[in-house]
Amino acid sequence: MNNGRFAISLHILTLLDQSNGEVLSSEYIAGSININPVLVRKELISLRNQGLVLSKEGKNGGSYLAKSSTEITLAEIYNSVKQISLLGQAKNTPNPKCPVGKQINKHLNDLYVNTENVLIKELAAQTLADFSRKFN
Repeated sequence: MNNGRFAISLHILTLLDQSNGEVLSSEYIAGSININPVLVRKELISLRNQGLVLSKEGKNGGSYLAKSSTEITLAEIYNSVKQISLLGQAKNTPNPKCPVGKQINKHLNDLYVNTENVLIKELAAQTLADFSRKFN
């Protein structure tokens, strides 16, 4: 997930929380993040599919939170955008005749899973509301 989607999604959701239910356009959101509105719309579709935002179509359309920010954990956001392991994946096949090579990927995978679980546990203890309050 080393592609910035968590940061973009958290920025979007924080803006939506700060708007107090007001519908925000993708152009407005994109202006805050300083990215192309197309990228915002793509992320909004993903967040909508995860049940985190709702959208209103039309002239005064835009997006808003699907539920209270006190009900959305940072872990939920992280898991909604996660694509690969936080620490990556082994890209090579080590030598199976080597005592380290034949076991390294299993031990790396265990390390990665355990490390990511610590991160998720920390994120689960914080809500979007907790994060959003930092901007008041």
